[in-house]
Order: sequence, then structure tokens, then C-alpha cells
Amino acid sequence: MDAKLILLSLSLDLKRITTAIQRNSSAVDTFNQEASKWLHKAKKLNNNKLQNLLQKVEKTLETKNDLEKAEDCLMYSILIQNQALYGTKPA
Repeated sequence: MDAKLILLSLSLDLKRITTAIQRNSSAVDTFNQEASKWLHKAKKLNNNKLQNLLQKVEKTLETKNDLEKAEDCLMYSILIQNQALYGTKPA
């Protein structure tokens, strides 16, 4: 699977977590599970620059659903999106 697709999918799910937390939606758990799946795939990519960031994302996904988690997810979403769009080489 394409690295860009994996990273952008993870980024989108992190944004969805942020929105769901802000709206106090029950969909947070669903998005959390989806993000975890994409995170697992992203960790298999041979990109050493991302590994530290992905570990931080993993820790964040394990925390309780509050506004601090929403802020962290939004920040990581943007960082991962930028890495996918500007930091990866085409396959």
C-alpha cells in the first residue's frame, strides 16, 4: 500500500477524533479504532523520521477522550499530513 495513502488516512482519522470529541459524539471510539489500524500500518513503513511521531500518536490514542486529546490529535494530524504531502518520496 502507498505510504502517502496510509499517512493521509491516519491524518484524516485523527481529525475525525478531534471533531467527535468536540461534539461529544459516541463515534470517537470508532475513529480511534480506525486510527489505530492506520497507525499500525504506518509503523511498518521504512521512514525513520516518522517513528518518533508515530509513537507519540500511539500514546495519545490510548488516553481518555478529552479536549487535550483533541488538541493533540489535531496537531499530529497536521504534522502527519505535511509529512505525507511534502516529506515522502513518490513510490
